[in-house]
Amino acid sequence: MIIYTLRNCPTCDKALSALRERGIEFEERRVDENAEWWDEALNYGITVPVILWDNGDVEIGWEGEHG
Repeated sequence: MIIYTLRNCPTCDKALSALRERGIEFEERRVDENAEWWDEALNYGITVPVILWDNGDVEIGWEGEHG
C-alpha cells in the first residue's frame, strides 16, 4: 500500500504509527518532499493522509480525521 503524508501532520503521524503497530507494510510518500508525489496525491483529494490500499480502496484521512 501507499500512504501520502505531509511533515508536521498529526493525523499522518497517527496513521503511520497505527499501520506500524498493526504490522501493515507500506510505502510512505511525503508530498512536501516530492512534487510528483504531491500531484499524485491531488488526484485523490486535497488533504492528507491519502492511503491507497492494496485492494484498490482509497482512504482520505485516517479513521475519520483529516490533516
